Amino acid sequence: MHFLYIIYSKAIDRYYIGESPDVSMRLEQRNNHYFKKNFTKAAKDWQVLLRYECTDRNGALLLEKFLKKMKSRVFLEKVISNPEILTDILKKKLP
Repeated sequence: MHFLYIIYSKAIDRYYIGESPDVSMRLEQRNNHYFKKNFTKAAKDWQVLLRYECTDRNGALLLEKFLKKMKSRVFLEKVISNPEILTDILKKKLP
């Protein structure tokens, strides 16, 4: 089991997209600055807005790359409010 996740920091008003088998642990790492050179070190108030379950890591990575390529806050907010969009993306992208 793997997850795509979207977290948000109110302090810097930014989203972050990632993938992990354990979103709770990853959120704790992000808020405690475990990854010293990572973008998420800019804030300590990250919260999970979306946790989307994928059957494997490949699906989660595909979605992560797709969303990061979009570079659209508006699209991210649409995905957060309607996660079924991710299901449709996976159906079109995976064989």
